[in-house]
Amino acid sequence: MCKRLILLFCVFTNLALAQTAENWELKENKDGVKIFTRDIENSKIKAIRVECQLQASLSQVVAALMDIHNSEEWLYHTAGNYMVKQVSPAELYYYSRIEMPWPVSNRDFIAHLKVTQDETTKTVTVDAPCMPNMVPIKPNIIRIANSKGKWLLYPINKQEVKIIYTLHADPGGNIPAWLTNLFVTQGPSQSFKKLKVHIQKPAYKNARLDYIID
Repeated sequence: MCKRLILLFCVFTNLALAQTAENWELKENKDGVKIFTRDIENSKIKAIRVECQLQASLSQVVAALMDIHNSEEWLYHTAGNYMVKQVSPAELYYYSRIEMPWPVSNRDFIAHLKVTQDETTKTVTVDAPCMPNMVPIKPNIIRIANSKGKWLLYPINKQEVKIIYTLHADPGGNIPAWLTNLFVTQGPSQSFKKLKVHIQKPAYKNARLDYIID
């Protein structure tokens, strides 16, 4: 059961909810990745906050986040990712399926990724709320209907970025909230460890994006 609940929280790792820094409780600090949780009013599910620093440029990180076709390589237990709609290089909608071990039902979601950058501070924001009705519901898969996430990318210098990722999502289904919250660190921890390696691939390392100022 514990393993199933750990895998369940992978639904939280490829979406992106802006939160204030107050009331966050540190749950894990390992391999340069800090994971915090906090209670949310009128919700049984805790919000999460992940902080880390990556040796990369802003364009490098954004290029990896927007590369939906290869995101399964680092996002925890995701499969079947595909582009639903490309609005512009800086905005898209994509579908993702979360594969769960039997007897837990698989989950899926449609995320809306939109990248903006502050011209003064160069801080990059990647909003990623879910859009539950954009794709028809599939048989035997639970659709994640409520999820709000956000990536904040702060340039330390041209080759180092601080990331703050915040998320509050309800995975749906009859899973006890207190058990889900008990293992919320597992999915984010594994995803960010893989992301550190993933963004060093040549496809991202030399990325130059017209809508990002490094």
